[in-house]
Amino acid sequence: MYKAYKFRIYPNTEQKIALAKSFGCCRWYWNYSLNLCQETYKTTGKGLSRGYIQGLLPGLKKEHPWLTDAYSQCLQVVALNLSTAYKNFFDKRAKLPRFKSKHGRQSITYPQGKSFEGNYLKLDKKIGNIYCRRHREIKGVIKSITISKNTDGKYYASVLVDDEKEKPELSSDGKAVGIDLGLTHFAITSDGSKYNNPKHFSKHHRNLKRKQQKLSRKQKAVQRGLGRGFQGADAGSAHSPLAFPHERLHQEGSNTRQKAKKLVAKVQSKISRCRQDFLHKLSRKIVNENQVIAVENLKVKGMVKNHNLAKAISDCGWGMFCTMLKYKSENEGKTYIEVDRFFPSSKTCNVCLNQVGSLPLDIRNWTCEHCQTTHDRDINASINIRNEALRILSLGTSDTANGGDVRRTGKTSVLSDAIPNEVRSPP
Repeated sequence: MYKAYKFRIYPNTEQKIALAKSFGCCRWYWNYSLNLCQETYKTTGKGLSRGYIQGLLPGLKKEHPWLTDAYSQCLQVVALNLSTAYKNFFDKRAKLPRFKSKHGRQSITYPQGKSFEGNYLKLDKKIGNIYCRRHREIKGVIKSITISKNTDGKYYASVLVDDEKEKPELSSDGKAVGIDLGLTHFAITSDGSKYNNPKHFSKHHRNLKRKQQKLSRKQKAVQRGLGRGFQGADAGSAHSPLAFPHERLHQEGSNTRQKAKKLVAKVQSKISRCRQDFLHKLSRKIVNENQVIAVENLKVKGMVKNHNLAKAISDCGWGMFCTMLKYKSENEGKTYIEVDRFFPSSKTCNVCLNQVGSLPLDIRNWTCEHCQTTHDRDINASINIRNEALRILSLGTSDTANGGDVRRTGKTSVLSDAIPNEVRSPP
């Protein structure tokens, strides 16, 4: 079973320059290969294999000597990732691969031969050993290491390991819980527990607004490059925009604008980390206390089309929460099941199964006309979700009452099966 450990690393100035060169080379090779695949498809109607793309590397290194700044196996992984991206697209698991930009998140992957020496991560000779804050021990055989740089300037190492254990068989013997997701309360369980919505974006909204206003006042683009083959006098400087002559010179503005942009990225990163911390803790609590976990299969993409609630819905992170529940349940042999989104969980009485005609969102409590039972809207919905999930399990089928979505099965790569090792980091 594959697991992923994520650590923060602290490269020095020279290592940051070496990593920037590796990021640039792998990014250029991705964009070059993707453009070649697109042009080949337009001309012949066929794609390019992974082996053909990797076979271009020797010739490209002779034509562009700066490609040798990156570790050779990192470039080979680019071809593997592009092949996997196209396979996921044709299997309708992802969108069409896109070109990468140097202004977003950057990453490279070392497929093998890397290890730790104490608190240092041992990479290739050009980068050397990078200090790594290992707050937990790695259990298993290291399969690959991905080095990434976020837009806020922080570096991380994601270590994929194989603990050589089989996934436990799923069991439904034990306590079952139904979860109804909402906005006022983030999650309402069938046993009556309500978890408030922390509203992370609202807490940092004022700070983010000030940072974005300062960014908008900074001077914008001042110059652009002369082409991919341009090599100016300062092209050899690692800190210069022309450090990679194969890329166009594109400055987004003054140095103060770059600093202001980084401050905005830091606030957004803070919001993201707070949200993930809350979702991890709540999902871990629910998985530890229950054997069967039932949620509603929500279509968040359609729900955010409501412009009055789009920001609040996006801030919740329902999709991320369900993903955490799913992989943590499967990792411990517990059952995770999704009930169809069209199942009338709120409008159905969980006592007599009588269904009301309409139930507006502003009505939070209602009384059943048949059995005269007063229901809390959210608790009633969570109970019905739990009962529907148990009914589906009793029928011996994994399908929902109204069909549900079905995805094709198939293993695309070893990276797609990685399960984060959920151990809380020390403060």
